[in-house]
Amino acid sequence: MKTTSIVTVNFNQPQVTIDFLKSVKVNTSAEKVEVILVDNGSREDHEEAYKAVYPELVYIRSAVNLGFAGGNNLGIKVATGDFLLLLNNDTEITGNLIETMIAEFDSHPEIGILSPLLLYFDQPETIQYAGFTAMNYLTCRNKGIGNMEIDSGQYDDDSRETGFCHGAAMMCRKSDLETVGLMAEHFFLYYEELDWCEHFKKAGRKIWFTGKAKVYHKESISVGKESSIKTYFMTRNRMLFIRRNTGLLNTVLFSIYYLLFASTKQIVVYLLNGRTDLIPWVFKGILWNFTNSKNSHKLGFKI
Repeated sequence: MKTTSIVTVNFNQPQVTIDFLKSVKVNTSAEKVEVILVDNGSREDHEEAYKAVYPELVYIRSAVNLGFAGGNNLGIKVATGDFLLLLNNDTEITGNLIETMIAEFDSHPEIGILSPLLLYFDQPETIQYAGFTAMNYLTCRNKGIGNMEIDSGQYDDDSRETGFCHGAAMMCRKSDLETVGLMAEHFFLYYEELDWCEHFKKAGRKIWFTGKAKVYHKESISVGKESSIKTYFMTRNRMLFIRRNTGLLNTVLFSIYYLLFASTKQIVVYLLNGRTDLIPWVFKGILWNFTNSKNSHKLGFKI
């Protein structure tokens, strides 16, 4: 019997996490599933409340916020399942999710990491993710497939290679991590799952999407649409991703584009929208890359 370890990370969202655990409880078999919750520097300890919902829960409390990658890595290190299913705590799952995803691995042994169809929780008929296009490494841009489409079943039988998985829901074989390694904690927030996908590709594995399984995502609960932390890490990590995953020439060409066009455009948008408070964080995100190595663990942001 193949077993799966579900890993999720909580940061000051006890009710959201309780709803997540209820969803997992209803839609999985405890005999086949191990659920690991990493409480990632939260102000309060709600272990009892979580275990009241899911008594078999493996609860890990970190005294500090380790970020998305660090929190998930902490759970991965203690996971015992054949498969790892990383789920945001702001998701709710559907029945047969795990069985369907494992079946995809069985049918396509070349899969390294797999994401299901993601739908917006508050607008369950609207698609958030049905795959990603390939990355343009000169601009560090790609496009989401299916985003904002109405779900009419058009992806229900779709199973294919895709550009990248979505960090809200992704599954891999635990054994593959012996070659691929854990997620890079250098990012802290944003781009770490894209970087991880690059490592799977370099290991000869494929990045895959399946519409045969669905997850509902409560987008933007953790950080919000616009904030200093989001602006800083999105700016910083876009450049860091290129530095870590392309050669020197591409990095130089991207940097020219990023400094002269993309960042300038973002600053103009903030000016027009009256969000001048976010502009310094654009500069700080860029500056970090010119003052730190691509393997630096310095965040440059006080958490």
